[in-house]
Amino acid sequence: MRTVFLGTSEFAAAVLARLADSPHRPQLVVTRPARPSGRGRKLTMPPVALAAAELGIALAQPETVNDPESRRQIAAIEPDVLVVCAFGALIKEPLLGEHEMLNVHPSLLARWRGAAPIERAIIAGDSETGVSIMRVTAGLDSGPVCLAAREPITPTDTYGSLSARLQKLGGELLLRALDERPSFLEQDEAAATYAEKITAEDRLLDPAKPAEALERVVRALHPHIGAKAMLADAAQIGVQRAVVCSCPRAADLAPGVRAHEERLLLVCEQGCLQLLEVKPPGGSAMDAVAYLRGHRGRL
Repeated sequence: MRTVFLGTSEFAAAVLARLADSPHRPQLVVTRPARPSGRGRKLTMPPVALAAAELGIALAQPETVNDPESRRQIAAIEPDVLVVCAFGALIKEPLLGEHEMLNVHPSLLARWRGAAPIERAIIAGDSETGVSIMRVTAGLDSGPVCLAAREPITPTDTYGSLSARLQKLGGELLLRALDERPSFLEQDEAAATYAEKITAEDRLLDPAKPAEALERVVRALHPHIGAKAMLADAAQIGVQRAVVCSCPRAADLAPGVRAHEERLLLVCEQGCLQLLEVKPPGGSAMDAVAYLRGHRGRL
């Protein structure tokens, strides 16, 4: 089957690699332009662009995939299907109606439509998630689904560990969808929930929330985004790893980041979170014990 692949993220790059190693190898990859990123604001190519170059597949990076030139470039391939995965931009008419489009979405639709389904599933404490193959329509991840498969979320899963399994599952489901062409079923609108994009507010660990909920946030944002905690001087420290812990003296400590014996704690109004790995502003990730040695005074 002749395909064109639209994607941007690391997740999409993994699905692209699986698709390229199949009879449905894309004739063209479309991704977003390079954007400034990091402290130096250096232009950075999207992961899918790097994957396409490594795989030797023709690449297009239009400012918008909906412009006439981009549409002509896609049409010239004469694709049977456009495969979309974590593209990160709205696909509009008339492009939307010019080709069949299949989307690889990492959730069990209609739960967690939107930008951050993996993160939101972990934050919510879901016991499972999965991957759905759906037809792209004008609505937000609301098109009919032809295949779906479940994946458990373990108590220790991070975004990194869970997304790795979902990437593999998504690639296999996509190939099944292209090989078997199963029928589509409409989603249950009553079951729809939305995975909003992760914001700065989502990243900040609020000690007014239970420690168990904050531990899920740390795992959901590791290693790609990262959670943060506020210090007493209003500086923010990155939190890479943390566990819920028992602290007999927690009731005697004010909520916030505290040094207690040889442990770095985030004392919450309900429970305690022991910070195991942190990232000082402008610095590299380090063991919390090492951080304590140099920063105990400010805690």
